[in-house]
Amino acid sequence: MSAPAVSAPAAEVVDEIAFDVDALRADFPILEREVDGRPLVYLDSANTSQKPRCVVEAIEDHYLNHNANVARAMHVLGAEATAAFEGGRQAVASFIGATRPEEVIFTKNASEALNLCAHTLGARLRPGDEIVISVMEHHSNIVPWQLLAERTGATLRWFDVTEEGRLDLAGAAASGLVNERTKIISVAYVSNVLGTVNPVREIVALGHAVGATVVLDASQAVPQLPVDVTALGADLVAFTGHKMVGPTGIGVLWGRYDLLAELPPFLGGGEMIEVVKMTGSTFAAPPHRFEAGTPPIAQAVGLGAAVGYLSAIGMSAIAAHEQEITAYALEGLKTVPGLRIIGPSEPVDRGGAVAFTLPDIHPHDISQLLDSRGIAVRGGHHCARPLHERFGVQSSTRASFYLYTTAAEIDALVDGLGYTQRFFGGGR
Repeated sequence: MSAPAVSAPAAEVVDEIAFDVDALRADFPILEREVDGRPLVYLDSANTSQKPRCVVEAIEDHYLNHNANVARAMHVLGAEATAAFEGGRQAVASFIGATRPEEVIFTKNASEALNLCAHTLGARLRPGDEIVISVMEHHSNIVPWQLLAERTGATLRWFDVTEEGRLDLAGAAASGLVNERTKIISVAYVSNVLGTVNPVREIVALGHAVGATVVLDASQAVPQLPVDVTALGADLVAFTGHKMVGPTGIGVLWGRYDLLAELPPFLGGGEMIEVVKMTGSTFAAPPHRFEAGTPPIAQAVGLGAAVGYLSAIGMSAIAAHEQEITAYALEGLKTVPGLRIIGPSEPVDRGGAVAFTLPDIHPHDISQLLDSRGIAVRGGHHCARPLHERFGVQSSTRASFYLYTTAAEIDALVDGLGYTQRFFGGGR
């Protein structure tokens, strides 16, 4: 499959190519691998996705034919590199429905994007102000806010979750969690453990009603769902390239331009400045204000190719496949004796990450036994330890699916779990 030019707006290419999972898999050479003589069954896409050939080739072509630094070199290669880098920004802006490319800031990952939010928004906080997150957050959306609260004297509070793995909005309303002291709300759009798709528009409205700035961690949402940041109404949205068939080493922070223009710099260095004097400096306009030093140039080229690839398939088609394959997996996992799904057990309003436990078998042992059969899953707390404590489990096994996941791979997972139980004597 050939991807469209990286600068093509997503709206122009959505649904051009019929969704055919077997045909798509041919774009991912790694899926042809064997592990210990068995076909690779890759069920760890919430951790990182695999990369289609066109993304790898775009990065290779950049390094082999156009490599130079951006915005500095006054020669042909420099101009080509700058055009390619900014073309990646334009492609991402179109893909997520930004109103202008200057609203897209490149970081090295979503963790850095969320830290950028905490550091810059933190300049406004005072003792007694409140920051609201949720117990289902990835550590990258907990620790930066904890550090900010320590620095400023603000108070960190959080949404709880129900036993079904949904945000407890009713409990939050009853307790007055969001109130006139709330200055920042930062929550996951889609949980990386529970798979829960949160009602983010409702949360945005709740925050804006009290004048709070609303941040979304969309690392699991942008790869799986059609996301229009302007329509969501949030103020800042963070996500990462490597979970959406793009390269590692690049993340994105989208922000409303008027808000970005008000925020102070995050890191100091080259390119983020306007004028530097020994007595002080002035700073560039967004996005360059937040992109100190040499940026992830080749990674931006690769991410541009990745959003072109996803757009050519159509995010609505990807979301439909994700829901279908997740529903199939949930039904299959329910046939495994004693298996407990952590989070929603039905496919409605959930993404393609499914965490579970088996009685008396540690998730690391489950992962290793499955790996011996070529099945790649993740065992641990998935950078969400408070969430596991909330559900009374030390850790879990997580299988996560994407556009290239097949029903046969789900069958292999279910069979592999049966093998694991037999290996451990039924888990007794």
